[in-house]
Parts: sequence; structure tokens; C-alpha cells
Amino acid sequence: MSKRRLPAARLGDYMAAEGQGSSRRTGREEEIPMHRLSINSRASHESAGMSSTFSIDTPLMAATEDLDEAATSRVNMPPLDLDAQGSSGRRGKARTEPLNPQDNAFKKSRYPANVVSNNKYNIITFLPLVLFEQFKFFFNLYFLLVALSQFVPQLRIGYLFTYVGPLVFVLAVTMAKEWHDDHARRKRDSEANSQRYTRLTADGCESIASSKIRVGDFVLIEKNQRVPADMVLLRTTETSGACFVRTDQLDGETDWKLRIAVPPTQKLGDNLDLFSLHGSVYADAPHKDIYDFVGNLTIDSGLGGGAAEAVTVPLGAENTLWANTTLASGSAVGYVVYTGRDTRAAMNTGHAKTKVGILDSEVNRLSKILFVVTLGLSLAMVALDGFKAVWYVTLFRFLILFSSIIPISLRVNLDMGKSFYSMGIERDKEIAGSVVRNSMIPEELGRIEYCLTDKTGTLTRNEMELKRVHMGVMAYTLETSDEVTRHLRTNLRDRVGTAADGGGELAAAAADGDDAGKQPALARGHGKARRDMPQRVFDMVESLALCHNVTPAEESGEASGTHDARAGVAVAKPMAYQASSPDEVAIVKWTEHVGVVLAERTLTTMTLRLDALMPAAQGGVGTAPLLAYDILQVFPFTSESKRMGIVVRSRLTGEIHFIQKGADAVMARIVEYNDWLDEECGNMARDGLRTLVVGRKRLTRQAYARFEDAYARAKVAVVGRADAMRQAVAEHLESDLELLGLTGVEDRLQDHVRATLELLGNAGVRVWMLTGDKVETATCVAVSARLVRRGQLVHVVAGLRTAHEVNAALETLRTLSDCCVVIDGDSLQVALDFFRDEFVAVAAALPAVVCCRCSPTQKADIVRLLQRHTRARVLAVGDGGNDVSMIQAADVGVGLVGREGKQASLAADFSVLQFSYLGRLLLWHGRNSYKRSAKLAQFVIHRGLIISIMQVVFSALFYFAPIALFQGMLLVGYTTVYTMAPVFSLVLDRDVSEDIAMLYPELYAELTKGRALSFKTFFMWLLISIYQGGALMMIAVWLFDTEFIHVVSIAFTGLVLNELLMVALEIRTWHRWMIWSILGSLAIYIASIWVLPAYFDVSFIVTPAFVWKTLVITAVSSVPLYIIKLIRRIYAPPAYAKLT
Repeated sequence: MSKRRLPAARLGDYMAAEGQGSSRRTGREEEIPMHRLSINSRASHESAGMSSTFSIDTPLMAATEDLDEAATSRVNMPPLDLDAQGSSGRRGKARTEPLNPQDNAFKKSRYPANVVSNNKYNIITFLPLVLFEQFKFFFNLYFLLVALSQFVPQLRIGYLFTYVGPLVFVLAVTMAKEWHDDHARRKRDSEANSQRYTRLTADGCESIASSKIRVGDFVLIEKNQRVPADMVLLRTTETSGACFVRTDQLDGETDWKLRIAVPPTQKLGDNLDLFSLHGSVYADAPHKDIYDFVGNLTIDSGLGGGAAEAVTVPLGAENTLWANTTLASGSAVGYVVYTGRDTRAAMNTGHAKTKVGILDSEVNRLSKILFVVTLGLSLAMVALDGFKAVWYVTLFRFLILFSSIIPISLRVNLDMGKSFYSMGIERDKEIAGSVVRNSMIPEELGRIEYCLTDKTGTLTRNEMELKRVHMGVMAYTLETSDEVTRHLRTNLRDRVGTAADGGGELAAAAADGDDAGKQPALARGHGKARRDMPQRVFDMVESLALCHNVTPAEESGEASGTHDARAGVAVAKPMAYQASSPDEVAIVKWTEHVGVVLAERTLTTMTLRLDALMPAAQGGVGTAPLLAYDILQVFPFTSESKRMGIVVRSRLTGEIHFIQKGADAVMARIVEYNDWLDEECGNMARDGLRTLVVGRKRLTRQAYARFEDAYARAKVAVVGRADAMRQAVAEHLESDLELLGLTGVEDRLQDHVRATLELLGNAGVRVWMLTGDKVETATCVAVSARLVRRGQLVHVVAGLRTAHEVNAALETLRTLSDCCVVIDGDSLQVALDFFRDEFVAVAAALPAVVCCRCSPTQKADIVRLLQRHTRARVLAVGDGGNDVSMIQAADVGVGLVGREGKQASLAADFSVLQFSYLGRLLLWHGRNSYKRSAKLAQFVIHRGLIISIMQVVFSALFYFAPIALFQGMLLVGYTTVYTMAPVFSLVLDRDVSEDIAMLYPELYAELTKGRALSFKTFFMWLLISIYQGGALMMIAVWLFDTEFIHVVSIAFTGLVLNELLMVALEIRTWHRWMIWSILGSLAIYIASIWVLPAYFDVSFIVTPAFVWKTLVITAVSSVPLYIIKLIRRIYAPPAYAKLT
């Protein structure tokens, strides 16, 4: 059947920003993760001198005029190969389904149910999975084996609950937490799945749960309602077919995105008229790319008007409503194409790698050493006993007796400590607004050696201001903007007359605008002929005011009716602008500042208000003339094009202009030859300005018609659609553009960035800046931010294309020890391809590295290379979706809540509001977390070692018998109520004050060496435990009385007092809770003596003999350590002690 296609002007003359993103997939079918897409997009925008995203994600479509036979053109559509579309990295297959639900004879069950499922477990998998997650750790597995051994009568020692109880308690707490978290997830899922939606049927509307929605349904979405499934937008309450959606829950971006309804269905009189249509909807295979959708809507019959041929409408991302977005304006009707796990939201729901802190790895390694110690002691006891009888049973009994060497409470204490540190970070008023999203790695903040940071929005504010406009012969700054206004006023008055008469002439011209012979003088001189300066200025300002994706609104937020297009005048009022590209807002604000205001923008038109023609005496109050334009095409920025363009038609003259702006590297081959562009781009880049080249081309009606026809054919191509569209634009529009000028936008540094980078440098943290911006701009920011220190050499490596060139550059770098290397993306890629290890070895030794034109993949690769080569802890910080892969790959990821949304913040381990918080986060909180956990871990190990050494001495003295010295409640109470609070109070200790830690960042460099928890400190504590355990037990035996219970009483009391004194010995800065914990634990122990008569002889406890024997034991075990510590503080104090 022959099919007719709606004209390009009626279908929308562009792909949306998402649709243009399809160029990243078409012809290249690999599956690209969502975060990579957003990163690539941002990198291109930065390199183009623009910010990362766009407020109007789908550019403005052309008018949706009435269908008529004469306006349509015929296109032969190729047959759809559904199987081919579903291959190569896309899940499932492409689908073609009936448009009318009444024609839906297919089985909907072949598509996934529309349910949200984020729970980790079900009733069958809960117990196995939780137990597996716990027992994959050596700690828990060891104690499981110990507990199970107590069910064997020959191996049982003491009471069963002594070994089983602690393990069951730890597992019960973990399982309860997992159940609670999973129940909360299941509850949220249930709420989402049970939300009510309106489904359209031939008989009217019905309310159904979200989980009941199926592919092929017509669903009505109200304002502020979450979209339940991926849908094609058929109708909206706006006549133009436009609506806005919020995508912050999908891509983390806070700006609104414009969506366009399919023109033929938008023109229907009522929603129920959809059921009179018969046709089909083609959708490509489900995939992750939220910026890409390829589909067609074919209407065979039901449109009316005597149409006998099928109408095929190409569908792009601008025609879609993705699940988990929210409708921000009006109401809409959509056709469901993907449900459940096939939706973009579900396919982009991934899980970052589980990060394990280096301290946890070190503790796990020490626990294995402790197991070897336990095994060695057990073998020694059996060997000294001569391997008598069933020696292997005795061996296992000794292993169980000495099991407290590996304390089960260690992981519990460390996890509680991590939660305490995380709470301290979130409650710190100096870094208010900080959020800890991964509470398992706060100690990592104290071991950072490399900090990899984004530039735009992280080091800089992402608040743009247009600082300079260069037009070849003249350059204008903010200080000379009054000259621009004067040129505009001169140009307009020379052609229009006075401002008072200007509105009338414009109005008359607007009324006769269709008459080509009545072009007013205002719009003349737009050709390439030599023009005077006022005309040059007007052309540049007019182009800047038109070529963008900014939506204006009056600051009052009310539609006051101040615009009168028919009269050609408007009341001058302050304007506000909505856009997620701050570059574009800065440019539009500058045009407003000089007198050309973006007054109104609709789907198909744009209106400029000429405030420059207002008399100065009016003080900016009154009416101003208007210029109106029709928007014919918009070509948004993409990661590949690095430019944007717009085709507009002046309603005043009927002239058609193609205006384009973009990166100098791309625009240099598009604009006419000139001798100043490269030089001025370099000058602006050295001043830290982000550059954009602006060009324009006048199109005849015949030239535009040829382009429109070629572009329309390209838009309905099933294979290679994006490439065909780009080819049409390049062939018909992008050649010999008139170079109008160059803009320079400044991105100011964040507060205290210089001080923070200097602080990190002094702390021994090497900072690398990874950006998508150009070499000159990145270098300037690095210098201004003090990443490059005063007098330090900046060595640039750029433009290298071969392995030989990169090798020569590396040889040069090896001779430079104190320099900052700046390398561009192409050279970096060659280095990573051919000299990966060599490059990292050289760069890792440099104090600072700047990587420019850096892709998101390269950012993540650099993180992994540093980790593998240096074995150092790497921190990555960024604020945009393009930083997510880098943040997730790093040992510690820090996300800034920035103008680009919350995607980086949500994916990070720590979320902060500004870069300067990083200094306090590392130097204070990181220091405390690491040193406290290191001390806590070693003390808990010491607590287990000392009681095991006492058991060893006891068994050795009593004929190597595997008999427990302390049993039942004594053993349980020792690690809980008697010593737990004092030991855990070590998390309140601090070796230096906040002021000292921030004033002397060099103290932080000591932490990166890992000396707080090392084999040296471990063996020191091992020797201390051997001495104290041996002294306590041997003296207790030496002072042995007539009853064995007296030995237990003296030894255990001395053990508890010794541990309390050891806690006091380790404390550097006392806190009131430390004192209360020690005194409280001592009081509990004394009280328990009378509560546990089976373990204590109360009549002996109250005698002077018990008191003096206990004091002797305690003094011998602990006083020598106090003396040694005092001597060390005098003759070999630590570095921090010299500052306090």
C-alpha cells in the first residue's frame, strides 16, 4: 500500500535532544549504560563551550497544521525487519502492535507485567541469601564452625549458649535489619504498583491499578501524576500538543523537558475518537538509552476527511513519556509501548559495586593471622601433652577454648563505629547538608592519596556570565555594553524612525508581512555585503537572541497580557528564563541587558522585544516594539555535533535564516574563511572563558524547500535515521556560514576552591582535574584555582595521534618531576591504548594532572588505572550525570548537589553541597574515622587475645587439660556489659583538635601510610596481650588460695580492671561519656558479684586478701605500660603531640 507522510513542518522538524541522542546508537548497536550517555552529552557540551543539558530537552517543533491532501508527499516505506531491530545488545525484539485496543488480538502476557520490584528477597530466598552474605566473611564462618562444634558432645566446652548465643545474636540483628529494609522496599513497590490510573476504553474511562496496565492500552495521565509505563504521547490538553515532564527521578536532572504529541491524534476532537482509528505502532527493541527512541505510528483509517491512504508518522524521543517521569503541565493520553522490566527506568536501575574499605580488608587479614595463632597454640598444647589418646579431639577442644582470640564482637563494634562516624558527618554544622549514602567506608576518607575532580560545576560555580563578545573588528565587554545598546538604537532608529513611531511601523509591516514587495527597512542589510558597525552589532545580537533553547517567563510568573503581537508592541517588564544550560541563559540575559529581550516563545514562534528603542527618560518602563519569528527547525546540541542550530523566518520580511553556534573546532570548517577566529578563541580560552562561534546563512525559499524535502525523507528512514538527518543538514545548511562573532562566557570558581586545593596539596593528596573542556580553558582554571602552584611548570601534551609521539612525550615527562601535565583526550586515548602502565607510572608521580576533552569512559578508566598501579585510595568528586561512572569506580565517591541535578549526588558514597567541604570531610572526619576505627579494632582484638593467653597459661599449668577457665556468664559478660561501653567509647577519642587538624594538613599525610593499623602495631598489641595475660594468670595462680573459685575471682576481677585501665591509657582526649562508661561498667561488675554467686565467693570478695591480691595483679599487668607510654611521650612523641 502506498503511504503518505505528514510534511516535516507538521511533524516537527527535528529530533529532540533525546531523539538526536539516537545518533549515539543508530548504526552502532551496542548497549550503552545510561550514565555513559549523560556523560558523553555533557562532555560534548563542555567542549562546545556549553553546559551539559538543556532546559527544553526536545526542541520546539514546527506547527501542527491541518492535514490536507495537497500538503502531503508520498514516501515508500521499506518493510520492517523486526528481528534485525531486536539484536545486538537490545533486550527483546522490536514490536509492532495494533493502535486500537479493540484490534488487539495478541497475547499481552508475552510482555512483562507492569510491576515495580526492588525487593532483594522473597519468602524462599530470604534465609539462604542472608546467610550466604554473612558467612562469606571469615569472621562469621569461623564462629559458625565453633558454634556447630558444641553440638558434638566430645567437643563441648562449657555452656552451649556461650558460643551459640553471640553468633545467633549477631545474625538475628543482621537478619532483622535486612528484613526491615526489604519490607520497606516491598511496601514502596506495593504502593507504586497499586497507584490508580485512568484507562480509556470504547465505553468510557475505567480506574485500574498500575500493575494492571498492559502494552497497547490508552492511559490518561493527569498533572503531577507519575507516568506508570513507557508510552507514546498521543494527545495533550494544549492545542499545540505540547506538555512538560519532570525527569529528576529518571536522570537526576531538575529541569523540565518538553514533549510533543503525535500530530494526527492531537487533532482529534475527543479522546474517545482514538477508538475510531485503525493502524499500528512500531517501537524498536527495549534498551537503556533514555535519549533515543525509534518508532513509527501508522494510521490506516479513521482520520476522516476522505483520506484513503495510510499515514505514517515517525516517532522520536520527543513523542514519548518514560516511566517514573512526572507530567508537569496539563493532562495527556499515551499509548503504552513498554511495561515492567522493559521500561527505560527499570533497565537503567543498576547496582553499583559493593565497596569494601581498606581497613576492613586489613582487619580481615589480621583475623586470618589470629586463626593461625589459634591453631598454632592448639597444636603446641597437644604436642606438649605428647599427642596422647585421641589427640585430634583435644586439638579441636583447644581450638574452641582459644576461639575468643578472634572476637566475634569485632565486626559489631566496627559497624557501630561506622554508623557513629556517619552520624557525626551529617550533624556537622560546618558542612551542613552533607549526606552519607554509604556508611560502610567512612574510614576511607582518612586514607585518600588521589583526588580526581570534575571542573564544571565542581570547581566552578556553573553560573555563567557573558563577559566578552568579539565581532572581528570590535570586542565588547560588560563594561562597554552601553556601546552595544547605542549601536542597536542607531541601527533601528535609522531604519524605523523614533521609538514612538517604531511600534506603528512595525505593526504596519507585520500586517503586510506576507507581501514580499513591502519589506521594511528594519530588516534589510542582512546579506553578506559590507555593513556598518551598527548593522553588524544588530545581526549578532539578533542571532544570539534567537539561537537557543531558552523559555522566557515574566518574573511575576503571571500571564499579564502585556504582549500584543498585532499591535507590534509590548510593555517592558523584567523577564526570567528557564533552561538547564546556564551558558544559554547567560547569553539571553546579555541580549536583554543590551536591549533585545526574548519576550515570548511558543512551540512555533519566538518574539523579541526591542527595549533598546525605549527612550532613556522612561527608565525602562513603557512599551517597546516587537519582532516576531516563525521557528521552522531546531537542531539541538548532541555529543557528536558539538553545535546547535535553528531555522527561523521573520514575519516582518519573510526572510529565512539558518543560525548556528558551536565549538570553534567544529564551526571553523562551517563558517567562511577568516583570519581572526583562531587567535581570538585562544585569547578567550587563556582568560578562562568558554567560547562559542556564531554564524548565519540566508536561505531562499527554494533552498529551504529542498532541505525540507531531504530532511523529511531522512526522518522516516527506519535504518540509519539519525545519520541521514545529519547528512541532510550538513549538505543543505552547514556550509559557507557568515561569521558573525564569538562569545566568551565565564564560569566562576566555587567558594574557597583555591584554599581547599591548597589544603589538599599540603595534606599529600594529589589532585587530578578531569574535564571535557578544551586545553586552554582547563589550563586557565587550573592556574586560577591554584591547582598549579606558583612557579610550577605547566607541560601541555596535545594533538598527539601516534604511539611514537606519545612515547616521546612520556620520555620528556620522566625528566620533569615538579610540573603539572595537561593532556587532551585524543593524546590520552593513544596513551591508554599503547602505554597504559607507563603513562600511569609517570603521571602518578606528578603533583597535578589535567585531562581535557576527557570522555566519561576515560574518566572511569583513569580511576581504575590509578587504583591498580598505585594501590592507593582514590577519591572522585563530581556534580553531573557524566561523573557517575567515575564516582562509582573510585574507592570513595563524592557527589555535589549542583545545577545539573542530583544524579551524581545520589550515586555517590558521600553527598556535599560544595567542593570546599572536601577539606573538612577528609582532614577532620576522615582522620577521626580512620584513627578511631584502627584503635577500636586493635583494642577489641587485644581484649580477646588477653583472655585466650590466660586460658593458655591455665591449661599449661594444669596438665594441658582443655578445661575452660571462665565459663558461662563470665565469658559472655566480659565482652558485653563489663567492657563493651568503655571500649566503644574510644570512638569519641581524638588526638588533635579541629583547629590543629585543619591548620596543619601535613598531619593527614601520615595517615595514608597506614601506620595506625599495621603488622607492626598488631604485633605490639600481641606482645602486650601475651605479657598481660601471662602476668594476670601466673600471679593469680601464685597467690592461689584453698579454693579454685578464688583463683577465678582474683584473675577475672584483675582482668576487668586491667581492661578498664587500658581504655584509660589509650584515651588522648577525655569525654564525659568515657568517664561515665568506665564508672558505669565498674559498678555493673561489682553489682554482678552478688548477682552471680555461682561464679564468685562473696565472703571471700569482701576480705582484705581479695582486695590486695587483685590490686597487685592489676598493677603488675598495667602499670608498666603506663610507664612505657610516659617515656615515649617524653623522648619519642608522635607528630601530633608536638602541636598540642
